[in-house]
Amino acid sequence: MSPEPESRRHDNVDHAEVHKFAHRAREWWDPNGAFATLHAINPLRLEWIDQHAGLEGKTVVDVGCGAGILSETMAVRGARVTGLDAGAEHLEVAREHATEAGLKIHYLHTTAEAHAEHHAGAYDIVTCLEMLEHVPDPEAVIDALVRLVRPGGWLFLSTINRTPRAFAEAIVGAEYVLNMLPTGTHEYARFIRPSELGTALRRHGFRVTAMTGLTYSPLNGQYRLVPRTDVNYLMAARREETAGPA
Repeated sequence: MSPEPESRRHDNVDHAEVHKFAHRAREWWDPNGAFATLHAINPLRLEWIDQHAGLEGKTVVDVGCGAGILSETMAVRGARVTGLDAGAEHLEVAREHATEAGLKIHYLHTTAEAHAEHHAGAYDIVTCLEMLEHVPDPEAVIDALVRLVRPGGWLFLSTINRTPRAFAEAIVGAEYVLNMLPTGTHEYARFIRPSELGTALRRHGFRVTAMTGLTYSPLNGQYRLVPRTDVNYLMAARREETAGPA
């Protein structure tokens, strides 16, 4: 019997969340559209990843890749990129845009959990940005992400801290006041504290090597990386050369 397609073998997917973004898939590459925030923060994310792990020549999997904003820029930096997403509409747009840009990116309609079953230890770098707060069981995703990283490899995560300030800025401010994101993009209960994320990674033999916050100034309309991590934050972790439990 042929193996079941990866996308059907695990369903740690909130289909309502996928639909939120799927019906706007064709807007993904409009820098002034619904995903303008992703376009604005992507150069910061890309540089931070590249500075820590060095993208050129590395095998990378971008989990929750959407329509490929980060995936494409990592490929331009010389990485061999695979992109995973639960939204078929996103991936259709991603493939079309990569073809137009002349980039070879392998996009798969699947989950991290399913992919890890056949590709454990396959990647130098694993990225999962702005996704953990959108899945029903983030711990299951983390368990899969760590399996994908080879010994000595890197895992990059970004999400939103569960603090009153994050509620005020990421939900009230960004969605209702400044209209930077579609209303209903985030749910406060799904936000994750850095301590929770770090504990999960250390349990799998990873060492958290760096963390930075990401903030927006409505005065000049600019994003920047900052030391405080009480709203949006990025975390870099490295797997020990001798792999721990996964």
